[in-house]
Amino acid sequence: MTIVVTGAAGHVGGNLVRALLARGSHVRALVHRDRRTLEGLDVETVEGDLGDPASLCQAFHGAEVVYHTAARISISMDEWPLLEQVNVVGTRNVVEACLECGVHRLVHFSSIHAYEQEPLDAPLDESRPRVCSPGCAPYDRSKAAGEEEVRVGIERGLDAVILNPTAILGPYDFRPSHQGEAVLSIANGSLPALVEGGFDWVDVRDIVAAAMRAEERAPKGAQYLLSGHWVSVCEMAATIEGITGARTPGFVCPIWLAFLGVPFAAAWAWLTGKRALYTSASLRALRSSNQAISHERATRELGYQPRPFRETIRDTLSWFAEAGLLAVRAPRLSWR
Repeated sequence: MTIVVTGAAGHVGGNLVRALLARGSHVRALVHRDRRTLEGLDVETVEGDLGDPASLCQAFHGAEVVYHTAARISISMDEWPLLEQVNVVGTRNVVEACLECGVHRLVHFSSIHAYEQEPLDAPLDESRPRVCSPGCAPYDRSKAAGEEEVRVGIERGLDAVILNPTAILGPYDFRPSHQGEAVLSIANGSLPALVEGGFDWVDVRDIVAAAMRAEERAPKGAQYLLSGHWVSVCEMAATIEGITGARTPGFVCPIWLAFLGVPFAAAWAWLTGKRALYTSASLRALRSSNQAISHERATRELGYQPRPFRETIRDTLSWFAEAGLLAVRAPRLSWR
């Protein structure tokens, strides 16, 4: 059985490819540019672009399952045209290619950000409405709109399921991701201050395991929230300090003050050539992150059980150390 993974060179895609290979599957990896994640792996690679339907049909030909992990991830308020092209039109093209090629199942990776987070005092589950307001972060709107493209495909006969993970951490984060950069910035002492608020964090390996179970047993049209543990930025920093011994920032910036500093953070990022971690979109997410995101459906139907947060942080740091990205002394722990 041939399984195609879009975004195979990304954080989720690279972990998924490894898990599928360990299961004995024949994996066809759809790649665009950076292929470091796949070096040394026994996979079939094909070049493709979400904006090129012909390349998708070529990649999906003869495949029984497609995992769609490719996406544009953004914490900017100014990238709607690009996000729409990749996350909405690109998903539409994936759906069309699956239908044209007779793919038996599509597993689509969406995001927790597709859901309305408020009311914050009520548990968030799969019944929560999707974001739609133009005032919402562009990334959030693009993921909600991408889900709608998948649902249109389901109405046309496509067998698809949708997964909504929260903020993802874990090994094989080569680029690294926004979340990985945050961990590295804290561990390497390059983050000048912490901010109030937090996220629900989940291990990439748990997401991958749930996705593979969804491929095998989820009913057509099913949707699953894949949450982990809500942890504040300050608690994360304390966990990192406890593992590495490195001192983490002592100043905790109130959210209102952090918003005032966004233009300065953007200017500094431009001068240093790095991505800004504190943007108006990321601060909004920190401020409005629901602390009660339920994975009850995934646990009941897929046997999903997220591992402890400290284990995820430990293994993430250990992998970064092995990859040469951690400036402080490597934690003497194995992540494998």
